[in-house]
Amino acid sequence: MGFSRFIKSFNAQQWGNARIKAYPLGYIYRRTLSSSTKIFNNGEDSVLPVLIVGAGPAGLVLSILLTKLGVKCAVLEKSKTFSQHPQAHFINNRTMEVFRKLDGLAEKIQRSQPPVELWRKFIYCTSLSGSILGSVDHMKPQDFERVISPVSVAHFSQYKLSRLLLKQLENLQFRVGGLEGLEGLNHGIIRERQILMGHECLAIDANNDYVTVTASCVKDGKLVEEEIKCNILVGADGAGSTVRRLVGIDMKGERELQKLISVHFLSKDLGQYLLSERPGMLFFIFNTEAIGVLVAHDLNEGEFVFQIPFYPPQQNFQDFNPKMCEELILKLVGRKLRDLDVVDIKPWVMHAEVAEKFLSHDNRILLAGDAAHRFPPAGGFGMNTGIQDSHNLAWKIASVLKGIAPISMLNTYETERRPIAILNTKLSVQNFKAAMAVPAALGLDPTVANSVHHVINGVGAVLPSGIQRAILDGIFAIGRAQLSEYLLNEKNPLGHSRLAKLRQIFDEGKSLQLQFPAEDLGFRYVEGALVPDSDGMPGTPEAPTGRRRDYIPTADPGCKLPHMNVRVLSNSSSKEIISTLDLISGDKVEFLLIIAPTESSYHLARATLEVAEEFKVPVRVCVLWSADSTEGVEVGSKAFMAPWENYIDVLETRMSPTSPSWWDLCKMTDKGAILVRPDDHISWRVKSGLVGDPVKEMKRVFSAVLSVN
Repeated sequence: MGFSRFIKSFNAQQWGNARIKAYPLGYIYRRTLSSSTKIFNNGEDSVLPVLIVGAGPAGLVLSILLTKLGVKCAVLEKSKTFSQHPQAHFINNRTMEVFRKLDGLAEKIQRSQPPVELWRKFIYCTSLSGSILGSVDHMKPQDFERVISPVSVAHFSQYKLSRLLLKQLENLQFRVGGLEGLEGLNHGIIRERQILMGHECLAIDANNDYVTVTASCVKDGKLVEEEIKCNILVGADGAGSTVRRLVGIDMKGERELQKLISVHFLSKDLGQYLLSERPGMLFFIFNTEAIGVLVAHDLNEGEFVFQIPFYPPQQNFQDFNPKMCEELILKLVGRKLRDLDVVDIKPWVMHAEVAEKFLSHDNRILLAGDAAHRFPPAGGFGMNTGIQDSHNLAWKIASVLKGIAPISMLNTYETERRPIAILNTKLSVQNFKAAMAVPAALGLDPTVANSVHHVINGVGAVLPSGIQRAILDGIFAIGRAQLSEYLLNEKNPLGHSRLAKLRQIFDEGKSLQLQFPAEDLGFRYVEGALVPDSDGMPGTPEAPTGRRRDYIPTADPGCKLPHMNVRVLSNSSSKEIISTLDLISGDKVEFLLIIAPTESSYHLARATLEVAEEFKVPVRVCVLWSADSTEGVEVGSKAFMAPWENYIDVLETRMSPTSPSWWDLCKMTDKGAILVRPDDHISWRVKSGLVGDPVKEMKRVFSAVLSVN
């Protein structure tokens, strides 16, 4: 069954009661990787190495990464079709860097997204055709210069991203379909490179040899259950994760920060109007009749989502029918629309929670994406954090299954990613609260509205539901009266004060922010699959402020490798310019050692390759020549690296004569060296020459990074 048949409206089905039987593996790693490999093979072709539950962005990206790394996997998805509800839409810098490694995915997104001029602003107004209260431009000149990253952020709806990911999977010979359209399950055997739609996970049984997943689906009009055996199970099945619930992992944090109704609608009429009058990404609308946020997913196509506050049980989801939603949209737009088409209406709840743990049952069951963390959408960290979970996890799973590392290495996934999830949760909550500062300045403090709703649900619960609804509507109407033109104008002293406060919020950057370069590109793993500097453990990462801060490149262990353009040197006089990030392979588990062309560094490189061969882990050496080099560039490193051939010579290409050199950028000397993991993060470095035996040091490094005792 072809891919195109699955890009339809959401239609999920659930059946049966979930259950779990769990048994500890009882397996102890015995210092030899052959034992680890054996427990994953079991001599049974019927055991799938990796089963991913959930075909959202995190699950699809993980399946692509694993397949490119040579790991067999398949995906179960309980929905019968893929959603066309736009959902997430902001792709941050780090995620776009990951996408550059997926066969040009970043470039495809950039070609397909709307021009940045159409989405760089957030606009605050009384209606889409009414007075503008203020606007914030979230793009700065440096965002386009590609100095700190080889790629820029993007505005691209999640369902469109899913289409591109599915196309990539088709190119990798994945097949998408239900039981009838594919070979499906045959006595518990699921073939690799399949995405089985309409399959719901009902039970998980973890025994000494493998994980058994019981899944249900409809076959020939009947509900059937099948058992699937896998070595590793990854729950990437969203905020309401079944896998998380079945293995008994709780969430910690703030629940139900806000309930909302999401209305997906189309109107080219509105799109053309906003294109000519006030293009933007988000529109925050406040008037006496309605309050809401419009997400302009694509002005050219006229595709939008309205987010409207929702207060049950006094308000019923059933009341938000297409006709009522059309009326709300027109109140917020402030003008008639010739072609308004309400496509989909969904309720959703905003949480700020992180799973207590990301691993279960001796590291055989893992959580990723929204299954592991649920954020407010402010700042777009949800989908991006999930995709970056997958990027962190893929090479580690591959290392375990290929016998490079023991299964205990998967502990580093939780050690590294959970603190980042907690950090991003805090930042998202801060950004959400910043968004609430605008209505509060206008006399509409959302905390008051939530308190009133809480009182009605408490003391007022004894009242008939109709009276509760009337009280709630009446209080909200009084609140919206603060937005009347009589009050909200410069001539009214109260209005003048409120508008001045609003301008101050915008000028000081205290409103909702779109970009957070310091957290996006600069997040650091403090411990995990890395070796801290010998001069002591790094300090605690700086707490987020809720405001935009610039990213400062660094080569500290745990940080992402800095970006710099370099020219590949070869006998063919190649003029190819690539990023330092492109030196790390996306198609195999391979570490990268970056050195300068010095005698001591060549000695370290040869020792590293020797140790890597002993550890059976691939390593490539990058000899990075200074732009000021005058000798040896044409000859290269062949004589110094012999007999090893897995190396590359590259030359710095500085943007200007005043641009820092590579080693200055990294705050190191050219006697230093950097070891980079397959996920672009730095696992070890020496700042200014290694003191001691390089073989002994690199054995220590690989033992620590790969969790080999």
